[in-house]
Parts: sequence; C-alpha cells; structure tokens
Amino acid sequence: MTLPPAFILGTGRCGSTLVHELIARHPATGFVTNLDDLGIRQGNAQQLTLWRRLPAAVSEKGRARLAPSEGYRVLSREVSPMLVDPAADLTAADLTPWLAGRLHTFVEKRMAGLDSAEVFLHKFTGWPRARFLAAAFPDARFVHIVRDGRAVANSWLQMDWWKGHLGPAGWHFGELSPELDAAWSAAGRSQPALAAIAWRLLVDAHEECATELGERWLTVRYEDVLEDSTTQLTAILEHIGLSYTEAFEAGIARYSLTSGRKAAYLRDLFPEQVADMESVAGAQLTRYAYDLS
Repeated sequence: MTLPPAFILGTGRCGSTLVHELIARHPATGFVTNLDDLGIRQGNAQQLTLWRRLPAAVSEKGRARLAPSEGYRVLSREVSPMLVDPAADLTAADLTPWLAGRLHTFVEKRMAGLDSAEVFLHKFTGWPRARFLAAAFPDARFVHIVRDGRAVANSWLQMDWWKGHLGPAGWHFGELSPELDAAWSAAGRSQPALAAIAWRLLVDAHEECATELGERWLTVRYEDVLEDSTTQLTAILEHIGLSYTEAFEAGIARYSLTSGRKAAYLRDLFPEQVADMESVAGAQLTRYAYDLS
C-alpha cells in the first residue's frame, strides 16, 4: 500500500454501494469482500481478482454472490463493535491506541498479497465516523456520496431493518434534539417526516466532518454520478490518488448506470408526505441543490 486509505461514506440507501463497487473495479484498490466478512479469508487476493473479471450481476444481493463489503461482522470481530454500530458519530476522542492498532492491523491484513494494490478502499454508511478514522489514519481521504434526502427517506421506509417505527427511543440515531423534536411534531410525527429527519441528522454530521477535514474530503452527488459518470468517477479517483485507466474503464463498462428510480419517492409517497419531508429537511436539500416541490 503506497497511498493513504480511502473511505466511501454515505447515509445508506444513497448510492454509496454502487460508487464503492465502481471504484473497487480499479486494479489499484484493495477491499474487504463479503466472503471475508463471513470469515472466508483464504485466497483473499484471488477473490478480488476473480470479482473484477465477473459481470456486475455477481454482486447482486439475494443470491450466491461475491462483492465488496462494509464488513461489519469482520470489523466487529477484529476491531470493535464500536465501529460497527455506534450510538452517535465517532470522533477522535473515541480512538484509543489499542483501537488504532487494531485498525491498522485490519487494513494491513487485507492489503497483504495484493501486489498491484495501492489504496485500501472501504465503505461506511450511517454515521460518518470520519473524524475517528482520520485520527487513526492521518492522511486518509474521504468521499461522501449524497443523494436526495426524499429518495433516501422513502427507501428507508421500505427496508425491513428500518427502526423508525419504534420512534427516537428505539431507532438507530438516539433521542431527537428539542429543535428536531419540534420539527417532527409540526409535521404530525409521521414516519416519512421522521425518516427525513434521520437523513438531515446524518448529512449534518457529514458536513461537520467536511469542515474539519478540509481538502481530505470530497462530496459527490449520486445523481451526478448517474448523469456523468466519467467526470464524477475521475474526480473520485484523483481525490484518492488514482487515475482513470483503460483497465478501470473496462471494469465499469459492466454496469448500466440509469436514473430510473431517481424520483421514485414521487410515486411511492403522497404529495403531503413529500411536503412534510421538505418541511423538516428543506435547508439541507437546498444546500445540495435539490429542488423543492
């Protein structure tokens, strides 16, 4: 590994999985696979080589698959559950020398034997954890994939792991601040509004990290990747120290990038529910140049 680690970050359901897979097609990246996450580390270099030779469909969930992974099970085993499911965003204050050592060992193991790999690439969703990771890897680079919060919230509502139906006392993100609780109350305490508040919470956390990390941080809109993949992927690669090569272009040619579900929330939600989302997260949507209804 000759370049600093690179981390793809996002709220979840934001397109970060696609972007992670696209960048992982670059032969100079090393990463955790889903087999590694399940405890199958034998032939790790061969797993990466094989995956890059296979079509994009091999990564599809719900079938026998091989794919880049967030690796939460293996991270929990080899680093700490703290990194996997934090109650709030992790910062430098959470990093101990013991944890830093485990993180470095984790990365070094995954890069061992990858002769062509220059960058360890990993994805985290939910809380950014970027200040924690930056303290462990002072030269690390971060790429935040942001997607229209109405689309993200709509997708969350349809996931079986979404805990918003339990309210802030039982969901993923802790109690609401008085300001956010008042905003939720004004929106009728609906589930769509609460999901939009969750998106607001997470993008605000990512923005705090961006302010602290400066030039080590790059924000890319998922919709822009779909509309102009060459420009956006080139920017991501350059940010993490790589270039857009013929081998990379051949790898991403396996993917069909379409914007078909970009505004699916308009079909899945009632207009008044979309309005409630905009009432609680309108400022954040506007900051990322998403038009309000």
